[in-house]
Amino acid sequence: MAGTALEVTGLVKRYGARTAVDGISLAAELGTVTAILGPNGAGKTTLVETCEGFRRQDKGRVRVLGLDPRREGRRLRPLIGVMLQQGGIYPAARPREMLRLVAAYYANPLDPEALLRRLGLLEVAGVPCRRLSGGQRQRLALALAIVGRPAMVFLDEPTTGLDPQARQATWELISELRRDGVTVVLTTHYMEEAERLADQVVIIDRGRVVARGTPAELTDAGERRRLEFRARPGLDLAGLLAALPPGHVAREVSPGRYTVEGEIGPEVVAGVATWCAARGILPGELRVESRSLEDVFLELTGRELRP
Repeated sequence: MAGTALEVTGLVKRYGARTAVDGISLAAELGTVTAILGPNGAGKTTLVETCEGFRRQDKGRVRVLGLDPRREGRRLRPLIGVMLQQGGIYPAARPREMLRLVAAYYANPLDPEALLRRLGLLEVAGVPCRRLSGGQRQRLALALAIVGRPAMVFLDEPTTGLDPQARQATWELISELRRDGVTVVLTTHYMEEAERLADQVVIIDRGRVVARGTPAELTDAGERRRLEFRARPGLDLAGLLAALPPGHVAREVSPGRYTVEGEIGPEVVAGVATWCAARGILPGELRVESRSLEDVFLELTGRELRP
């Protein structure tokens, strides 16, 4: 499929003196998965809720499937599915009731029973939603978002609280949506989720886009790599760095486990091996790794905890 499903240009959203979204621009193509990453408070949920039409921007332009989500919400709502972090599920209702109710709003919905079975909810289909576990509520929220066969779906942290089996099933379902031509925009804190599912990753921090690209483009940027090896604890890392070209960083990340980060070429690998050999050290498990998406994320947003 060709064409643009989501266009955000110069989006600004303020809450009093605090600017939650500060001039964000991004686009998502039809039939692709876009993962939006960011620390807590970065503006991810505000961005997505504005695209869904739940919040009105202070500045900027938003188009979802060519429509303004605020002014043309009545036309847009039948075309999109929305999975909220919280809310949207009636505590006294039962999953089967909820899913049948939402399915009834659409002309050609998915089969609610098949969806309950697919997401492992059949055994609790008659249990009041207030008695469901957090993971079961997450899976029900996902089912409610896709039961209407939307052309585009917004998923806000879809696998939070899920066990590994449920997370795997959710990933497979999202991949199927993409294969069926559905455009998916998801927020997540799981880097593996973004690397595995996304055609495009957008990293935002303090309300601004700080990086965007495919997972491969982001992890390959700058050609930085990491060399890892094991040896006895307490090596003289200052001495090791002196034997290498400038611009590298060496750490003992845990007792006896070392990393060297920078532009890792053959000369660096040879330098580490030669330095170790001169001291009678046999480096074990020596390997060169590309940066992970988590490495990129931490480099861009910092390593300090935020309130």
